[in-house]
Amino acid sequence: MDFQPTEDQKDLRAGVRDLLAGRYGRDALRASVDSGVSVDRALWRELGGAGFFALRLPESEGGVGLGLPEAVLVFEEAGRALVPGPLVATHLAAGVVPGAAAGTAVVSAFDLGGPLVAHLGDADAVLGASGVPAGEPVRSVDPLTPLHRVAVAGDSSAYREVGALLTAALQLGSALRTVELAVRYAGEREQFGQPIGAFQAVKHLCARMLVRAEVARTAVYAAAVTGDAGEVAGAKLLADEAAVRGARDCLQVHGGMGFTWEADVHLHLKRAWVRAEQWRTAAQAEELLARELLGSAG
Repeated sequence: MDFQPTEDQKDLRAGVRDLLAGRYGRDALRASVDSGVSVDRALWRELGGAGFFALRLPESEGGVGLGLPEAVLVFEEAGRALVPGPLVATHLAAGVVPGAAAGTAVVSAFDLGGPLVAHLGDADAVLGASGVPAGEPVRSVDPLTPLHRVAVAGDSSAYREVGALLTAALQLGSALRTVELAVRYAGEREQFGQPIGAFQAVKHLCARMLVRAEVARTAVYAAAVTGDAGEVAGAKLLADEAAVRGARDCLQVHGGMGFTWEADVHLHLKRAWVRAEQWRTAAQAEELLARELLGSAG
């Protein structure tokens, strides 16, 4: 069996990367951070026009008619570019909430557990709720993921498996990007007359980052093919670890520079922390996998 992406899938991934590089590159990311605007409505409509949200919607309903494997590749690229906003929820709402598929509506979800909702202030609808509930803003570790606490939590469990998988794909893209950032910086920064990448400790950090990211990639791609709940849980667990630990190791490679506001590394870490709490946490994934293992042992 051949588990490599097809030529069409490679072209899809390349097209999305080119689109985001031109429309949401580093300058746009920094402008979002400086302005505090986490959802650019014009960008949202462009993503909708490119089929980002309608990717899995049947062609008979105006969608692209592709599947989870293609969606994972697209979301991986969005994670790599750190595109902010409720991408997963709006994608899940395509065909359910008017305007979601086209990107003319921004849809959030109860994906953080309890009464927290991300991007509530920008949302036209919230999965798991009737209408948009009122909420009080709470401080978020990620400057581009504003959070609100609502009085009563809604139920978005019907979307949990796909939501967790697509969030894992976002984490995977971020993890792969931090590998690139670390390796590039290790080749440019010099100490004692040579690039710091020549030192064994730095090599080991970068190698561990790459291994975690590639293991997560394998798990995410496999779960996209099978759609199995246990494999989705494992993929989310591994992708969260790759994104969080990869960003932390990338900070180590950058040294003091990585902690500065001018660097992008800390933005990957902060986003990874938030995504690790979305749709399925590590504890929830571990519980699900433990139940499956116990069931198979019986």
